[in-house]
Amino acid sequence: MADKFAEKKLGAEGYVYNSYGNEKYLKYAVTSVQTLRRYDASRPAAIFCTEEHRKILDQPHLKSVFQHIFILPEQNRSITGFKHNICDFMPYERNIYLDGDIVVCRDPDRLWQTFSSYPFTATGNHSADNFFGGPKGVGIIKDMLLGRRNRTLKRFGLTYLPRIQSGVMYAADYNTAKAVSDKAKEMLYRKAETHFRSRTEEAGRSEESCEWSLAMAMADLELQIHPWFNSYESVQLDFIDDFTVYDSEFKSVSCLYYKKKFVYNFRGFPVRWLQKLLIQMFTILPGSGDYHYVTPYFLHFGWYHQKKPFFQLADQIWNDLHQNGGPVASES
Repeated sequence: MADKFAEKKLGAEGYVYNSYGNEKYLKYAVTSVQTLRRYDASRPAAIFCTEEHRKILDQPHLKSVFQHIFILPEQNRSITGFKHNICDFMPYERNIYLDGDIVVCRDPDRLWQTFSSYPFTATGNHSADNFFGGPKGVGIIKDMLLGRRNRTLKRFGLTYLPRIQSGVMYAADYNTAKAVSDKAKEMLYRKAETHFRSRTEEAGRSEESCEWSLAMAMADLELQIHPWFNSYESVQLDFIDDFTVYDSEFKSVSCLYYKKKFVYNFRGFPVRWLQKLLIQMFTILPGSGDYHYVTPYFLHFGWYHQKKPFFQLADQIWNDLHQNGGPVASES
């Protein structure tokens, strides 16, 4: 299938969201766009959504939130259905794709300049840890001892496995996006030949992950991952309550950033006392505990046990839109 937007691109640059299922997911996407408008009032935002969500967006107080609204086909109403077919959702010449549970924290203008060198990219790390797509508990030890990760790479003719965080993706070239989409679907189809576990086995998750298959596709196609963690120029950082200084509206955000990635990786531990103990143990040596605070372009509420402040923000913005009858003005 050719680029369905090839003859009628809607602009040079724009943001793309998707929404389906429960109304709350539309609320999250609206929340994300409202925080985007604090810094970027000029670039349009498009959403691919269900007919039901389209009707909600037709209400007067929500009508101007998105500049372009499209119906998301039934077969694309899932994480893999959308992100493994991203070539079909390129309304602008250059597209930044954002998850709905993302808060924009600073002007993305410089990020657009950075992304301009890529035909296609996603944020992530150049090398995935053993937990990526694998068991999150002690089962990881068995995987490591049996060398399952290496066997997967060898079976697929890969020499490395990047770590993708697909909350932020970028596409500017249809043919490259199509190649990634096709390869990612092929990788997922061959899931039984890999060591990866289904994301649906995790608590609170109901959909399959698109990330390990996208990572393998990009490695196979020799496409560059854009660094997820990049100090002051970090594209996105996870919201971790104990690592983040913020106000209730998330207009001022600073994230604790350990310079050693190994130490920073303890941020997601759900048990606070264990997290503090591990950080204390591994920051004894001089330099290992160096840190600073950064404001990322995007704050991602991807950790299931850390989403509550985003839900509160979404309720607040949703109610404000209903009561005040319109989107917020840009503060840039």
